[in-house]
Formats: sequence, structure tokens, C-alpha cells
Amino acid sequence: MEVQHLLSGFCSTPMVQNPKTQFFARLPSSSSTASTYFGQSHKWVSFKACPCNSQRALSRIECRSSTERSGVIASSDSEDLGNGIRRKKLAVFVSGGGSNFRSIHEACIRGSIHGDIVVLVTNKQGCGGADYARDKGLPVVLFPKTKKEPDGISPIDLVAVLRGLEVDFVLLAGYLQLIPVELIQAYPRSIVNIHPSLLPAFGGKGNYGMRVHKAVIASGARYTGPTIHFVDEHYDTGRILAQRVVPVHANDTAEELAARVLREEHRLYVEVIAALCEERIFWREDGVPIIRSKENPNEYS
Repeated sequence: MEVQHLLSGFCSTPMVQNPKTQFFARLPSSSSTASTYFGQSHKWVSFKACPCNSQRALSRIECRSSTERSGVIASSDSEDLGNGIRRKKLAVFVSGGGSNFRSIHEACIRGSIHGDIVVLVTNKQGCGGADYARDKGLPVVLFPKTKKEPDGISPIDLVAVLRGLEVDFVLLAGYLQLIPVELIQAYPRSIVNIHPSLLPAFGGKGNYGMRVHKAVIASGARYTGPTIHFVDEHYDTGRILAQRVVPVHANDTAEELAARVLREEHRLYVEVIAALCEERIFWREDGVPIIRSKENPNEYS
């Protein structure tokens, strides 16, 4: 049973009795095809029932809320840009409320990003980001397996799920777990993270969320801001892709600074993902990634 069949099975309109119902799909291991995608996993992937276009269920999942399209795509027949660049399939990883995830999803819907979120991965199945994903009809995968989340899947199975969904890019949006080497090897130069400071300052293990903003203020730094970087085997050490400067005011609280940085995070992440999906990321000979301007192809940042 291929991935699109698994997903489409949970979007059959006649089966929906309550649109708020949450389903859990056990990843099968009884067939060789299923094993190709999911290894031998018996863990759970959660879905929320939602009205869908069943006529194209095998080629495209079009779960909708009352006013929005979820953007889940299960095939490669999505529309291209004028230059022939196909829409990209995105996996987003979250651990908390997922405000950047929501911003990215909304940008996909309104067309600012030439791509669609096809799965949400989380290490906390009850977090706000996971609730939002289920509400929008997006599949939610629990990773990794821990004492608090014993139903999480393994790194190998995670790679298999993403491969089965034909994911092009992995986007970390407040995901507080170290990315396993198996995923980094499977998606070279295709995993990005956003950090709430100007890396390499105030990065590394344990530096996340409000801790970062408190440290910035305590240091006396006059400027901070979000950094988007490619992900390697360590915390916050991958190649920097984009940054946005935010001033630190003399009487800032950590909460005030966090809110100011977050507004820029939402703008910058959407801009960078748009560039990824439009294939405007280039690598200099020294290994530094740069972004080609959409308006002026001869300019880079």
C-alpha cells in the first residue's frame, strides 16, 4: 500500500461523521511495498477527518477546512512556475505552538510560496503546532520515540515516511530535538532551521526560545535578529543562509524583544522558503549559500 493510498484512505468523505475526529493510522509492515516506505514500523501517524475531493484521492489530497485548502499533495502533478519549476513538497518540524509553521502554511495557501506542506513532524503530539496541523487536515508524525512519547517512530522510519511523501525540503520551526544523522544524509543541503539570534552568537545546545532573548539582553548587545541556516549534525552550526537585524532597545524585556524578533522570523522564513522552492539558492565555491533576487537575477544576498 503506497503512501498516497494510506493518506487518501483517511480522506474519504463518506467516512467522515465528525470533522473534529482525530484518527491514527498504524504504519503497516505486512507488505513489501509498505516496508519500502515505512520499514517495520508499527507506530502511529495521526490524521484528522476532513472533507476531500475523493475523485482525485489517489493523485492529489485536497483536504479543506471551511475556508482554506490544506495544501497536502500526494503526487507530482502539481502546477509549475512559468519557467517549469514544479511546486515543492515541504515537511515542517515543530515542538511548540508553531507560529512559524502557521505563517509558512498560510503563505503556501495564498501563493507566496511555490510549495505545499505535506506533513507535520513533532516530538510532542499535544503541542499547538500539531493541533493546528490536524485542524487543517495535515498528517502528523510523532518523532522520536521517548519515554514521554513511546509511540514515536525511528529515524529510519522517519526517512522512509518523508521519502514516501516525496518531500523536497525539511523545515525546522521551533523543533527542539537534534536532527538524526540518517535524516541529514538523506536530505543533504535540504534541511533548514530558524534560530532567534544572529548566529553564531547565542547558539548551541540549550539556547532556544526565551533563553536566547534573555541572554542577548544580559550581554548588552545592541542588535539581534533571526538566522536561517542549513542543518548539520550539531546544534546551530550549519551554513548561514539568511539573517535579519533587529535592534535591542535599552529598556527591552525579553518578552518585548522576543515579539519583535518573531515578527521578523515570520517574514524572513517565508522569503527564504520561497527562494528554496523557486530554486534561487546557489552555493559559492567556498561553500557559502546565497540567494538570488527574484526581482533582479543579477543580485544576490
